[in-house]
Amino acid sequence: MIIESDLKLDFKDVLIRPKRSTLASRNDVDIRRTFRFLHGGSEWTGFPLIAANMDVVGTMAMARALSAFGAMTALHKHYPAEALVDFFRQEDTANVFYSLGTTETDYEKLRAVKSRAPVGKLCLDVANGYTEKFVQFVRRIRDENPDAVIMAGNVVTGDMTEALVLAGTDIIKVGIGPGSVCTTRKMTGVGYPQLSAIIECADAAHGLKGQVCADGGCTVPGDVSKAYGAGADFVMLGGMLAGHDECEGDIRYEERDGERVPVAMAFYGMSSDTAMKKYAGGVAAYRASEGKTVEVPYRGPVEGTMQEIMGGVRSMMTYIGATRLKEVPKRTTFIRVGSQLNTVFGA
Repeated sequence: MIIESDLKLDFKDVLIRPKRSTLASRNDVDIRRTFRFLHGGSEWTGFPLIAANMDVVGTMAMARALSAFGAMTALHKHYPAEALVDFFRQEDTANVFYSLGTTETDYEKLRAVKSRAPVGKLCLDVANGYTEKFVQFVRRIRDENPDAVIMAGNVVTGDMTEALVLAGTDIIKVGIGPGSVCTTRKMTGVGYPQLSAIIECADAAHGLKGQVCADGGCTVPGDVSKAYGAGADFVMLGGMLAGHDECEGDIRYEERDGERVPVAMAFYGMSSDTAMKKYAGGVAAYRASEGKTVEVPYRGPVEGTMQEIMGGVRSMMTYIGATRLKEVPKRTTFIRVGSQLNTVFGA
């Protein structure tokens, strides 16, 4: 047994300290970034936000909507092959990830789709990215898809970030247990404070010219800003994008003034009872559910939420004097809050 006593932080534990700036307006900042991916070799430019590959959020409708903002979507892995073929043939998919797990069924489905449609971005998604099987699967997918952009995870420490980059991953997905409908920390006791995980994994990935995607834990636009400040190249959102027209969750309606109006939508983790009953016939005897099902308010089109998120990031940049999103980590100073003695971290 080992006890680590180093300070570890979540988004709620810090605020970003403002700094003097010559910026006069939120219009003066650029929230786009350009990346050249280490292994795939291609370039991408846009707003580095990704809709999570959850079946309620990672939808084709969401992909179309977010592409209009220059943002990305990781499609959920439960679409039938034929629907994926049609989508990747007909749509502009520069901002879309095809998602898969590590089973042979997932592998054969990918091969079948790629044989009939162009797929340039892959999201290899497992709850536990620490297994040797996962690292081997990443190598296998990289060997067979040398030009693809591969995002893989999830992990929360620098050593496994480095291992996955060296195995062929371009973008490491960071986060175990921080999501709003994830109960991994409660059920297993395993996890890592998300802000510290981003800082440590970003340091490891950037040293090898890889990127990281902060996956989970953001509940307000300010958390997205903190993730970028901590070094995240991309930020993945689930709950913040739930409840919109572009989602596929069950909607609850109420009668108001004689009209049937939507008021709430179901949102659940992909390891929840709901998801496992839907796709696997129930929770297997050897495991427990590590997700929950909730209702989120119905929020109409995702356009309004995206404007709030992007506006929050722009405003953060004016507070710290960062003209470009790439500059944000260098301009960020975190102040620890919630204790008698505040502590300052960063530049």
